[in-house]
Amino acid sequence: MAFWEILLVSVALAMDACAVAMTNGMTDTKMPLRRQCTVGLFFGFFQFLMPLIGYFITGVLADAFLETFQSVSAWISFALLAFLGGKMIIEAIKELRECRFRDDDEDCVCQTRLTLGKLTVQAIATSIDALAVGVTLQMASISAQGLALGAWGATLTIGIVTFVLSFFAVSIGKLMGDRLASKAGLFGGLVLVGIGLKILLESLL
Repeated sequence: MAFWEILLVSVALAMDACAVAMTNGMTDTKMPLRRQCTVGLFFGFFQFLMPLIGYFITGVLADAFLETFQSVSAWISFALLAFLGGKMIIEAIKELRECRFRDDDEDCVCQTRLTLGKLTVQAIATSIDALAVGVTLQMASISAQGLALGAWGATLTIGIVTFVLSFFAVSIGKLMGDRLASKAGLFGGLVLVGIGLKILLESLL
């Protein structure tokens, strides 16, 4: 997996966190800069941690069944990324439909203060799927192309990208409204499916 592919995966994974971060910005329009940084740090840390855990867990299994893993790695990567991407697309379309039926004169969300407890739950919930991406990274590391930056570099890139995008997503949420959040999820889902399809086609050609 090349560096640019890791960046695309990072952006795609960050979309769920960005969608939630946008909502946080809309529900706490007076959020100070320090708390906005905290939002980015929480989302970035868990998006870094989850794929790293998935990578090392898969590595233990790969050591025991290396030959089998090499033969099916592309299919596993495709299935996981297609599943995650498809899930994001479905959720984004559902949110878009719900927004369409809302009264234009009615605020989509009420003003609430973001607590650390709520932020922790959000960060974990939006990063659970990234465990499966750790499997994909492990598959890439044993493939002929290899994994650019290694496991730590790849997962750190995911975390940094998520931090930056989530930080700015809070500001966007304050200014632009909630419909951008669901569109971000749609974009992220399409990117994940596209990367998975590319991995599969490369293994077949």
